[in-house]
Amino acid sequence: GDVYTPVSGRIIEVNDALEEGMIAINEDPYGDGWLFKLAIRDQTEFDHLMDADAYERLISEQGLETPEEDE
Repeated sequence: GDVYTPVSGRIIEVNDALEEGMIAINEDPYGDGWLFKLAIRDQTEFDHLMDADAYERLISEQGLETPEEDE
C-alpha cells in the first residue's frame, strides 16, 4: 500500500519482524518497532519539520498530553 511520510524518498528496507506481531510498534517504537528505512530524496525537506522540543511545546500549548504522559 501507499506510505505517507513528511519527506520524500524511497523505502530501502522493511522491518519483516513485525509480520509476526506488531506489538513492538507500541512497546519499542525507537528500537525494534521501526517500520521501514527511507532513503531521503531531498534533505532540505527536514527544514520544515518540528523537532521533539517544538512538538512538546505545541502539545503543551494546546493543552494536550503526549502518549508518555497518558501512562
